[in-house]
Amino acid sequence: MTGGAARPVRLAADLAAFQTRLGHSFADPDLLIRALTHGSLSTATRPDNQRLEFLGDRVLGLTIAEALFTGDRRATEGQLAPRLNALVRGETCADIARQIGLGEVLKLGRSEMMTGGRRKDALLGDAMEAVIAAVYLDAGFAAARALILRLWGDRIEGAESAAFNPKTALQEWAQAQGMTPPRYEIAERAGPDHAPQFRIVVRLDDGRQAEAQGQGTKRSIEQAAAQAMLDKLHAAP
Repeated sequence: MTGGAARPVRLAADLAAFQTRLGHSFADPDLLIRALTHGSLSTATRPDNQRLEFLGDRVLGLTIAEALFTGDRRATEGQLAPRLNALVRGETCADIARQIGLGEVLKLGRSEMMTGGRRKDALLGDAMEAVIAAVYLDAGFAAARALILRLWGDRIEGAESAAFNPKTALQEWAQAQGMTPPRYEIAERAGPDHAPQFRIVVRLDDGRQAEAQGQGTKRSIEQAAAQAMLDKLHAAP
């Protein structure tokens, strides 16, 4: 062959199916491939998704901030900020990634695959943001914004309840009673690194305590323990 335009990239069947689930057909499929490539598989000729993740985080933040700002014109900055944080945090991005089967097409090195990388919140959340950036670069902000609003739709409407933070509420209650902040202790940890299980106990200065256990991040089980303590406090005479 001599000269001529570069041959277009053809997506493998699994990536083509993911593209359909995502709801965006890439004019430049290389962007999608890069967005799904974790650092454990990157090479000099195969860049990973870290730079895209950086950009996607900003596109997501702006889109969600605008949606919250226009969706509740009475909300104060103090009310909007925790709603934004709840919607753009890594756990939420990972949940969205699972919703569209992103983990099935994530490109990982052997070590990450062996340790359950396709199920890790951090990897899924970062890849979701990278995919958002890929759509932005492929088709512009309007396309990325439409994608985000579609995937996050119900969560945006329920952002007020999602923003409630039991740990913050419990700490504020304790401070109002003249106590020091609640103390969280890991009573038990089990399971593999990619799917840990925790039993966490929260204690107050007056000796009261509550606990929660389950599979997830340490943060999520601490939240559950805080909620269990709040439930006890509300039930007390």
